[in-house]
Amino acid sequence: MNPVAIGNSQGKQQLRLNWPDGREQLLGHVELRRQCPCSQCRAFRLQGLTVKVDERIRVIELNQQGYGLQLIFSDGHERGIFPWPYLSGLT
Repeated sequence: MNPVAIGNSQGKQQLRLNWPDGREQLLGHVELRRQCPCSQCRAFRLQGLTVKVDERIRVIELNQQGYGLQLIFSDGHERGIFPWPYLSGLT
C-alpha cells in the first residue's frame, strides 16, 4: 500500500504520510534516521547498539523508489530505502 500524499517539514523535523485508509502518519526525522533499514544501520541495531543521531538532523531530500522512499539526511546518510510497509509500521 503506497501513501496518497507525502509531506516533509524540515522546521518541524517530521515526515507526513497520508495512507489510502485515511490514516495520517507523522514520523520524526531523528527516529527515521535511527530506524534506517540499510544493511549498515540494521547490523548496528542487531548488535543491540543504538544509532547515535544528532537531534538537529533533517530529511533534506525524498526520492520515491516505487516500493518505498529513499530519505537523504542532513548528516549525509542516504543508503536506506524505506519500504512502504516498513514506514507504515513505524510509530
